[in-house]
Amino acid sequence: MTRGFALATRNQDTRSIGSARFGWVRSPFRRPSRRRRQEELVLAVLHQLTRMTEEMHNANEIQLQSLIVGQVERAMKDPALMAAMSTLEGLPDHKRRQLLFVNREYATILLAYRIGSVNWGELLGHLRVLCRNAVFAEYWERTGEHRRSLPRQSTEAKVGEAVDVIMEELADDPDEWWVVGQSDETPS
Repeated sequence: MTRGFALATRNQDTRSIGSARFGWVRSPFRRPSRRRRQEELVLAVLHQLTRMTEEMHNANEIQLQSLIVGQVERAMKDPALMAAMSTLEGLPDHKRRQLLFVNREYATILLAYRIGSVNWGELLGHLRVLCRNAVFAEYWERTGEHRRSLPRQSTEAKVGEAVDVIMEELADDPDEWWVVGQSDETPS
């Protein structure tokens, strides 16, 4: 009996030593996969956080645009406010209203691009149509100095350059309006 007990004890010792040894050997293989999974989870959380930040930025852009539109609408109803809002001089009220309205149209198209509702090619398509409007053409001509003050790398400056090209090419050949302007590739 004592001999059987000794063998049983030794087998248990051997099993526990072996289990410990195999556990130690297996743990380096488990940890990288656990670490990898943790890294994947962290990257997923960062991705979601980035998307949420972009969505918040877009929501803020939309809210700002909404405030501006509200101010423009209010100004268009009150000549005193309209004169305060517009930097263009020597315009009758009806012309000032028109120019404020096309400015709002342009800003809305630009907002759609900024928040990702339209891509560069779609933006150019909308601008090609808008540039055919005589009131917009007058607005664009009168506000050239405003655009020169923009930082060259800003989105608005790049879009402004694209509109300049569209306007120049429309002046040369207005019948080909759907193909004027820069390529549909996003500028760098």
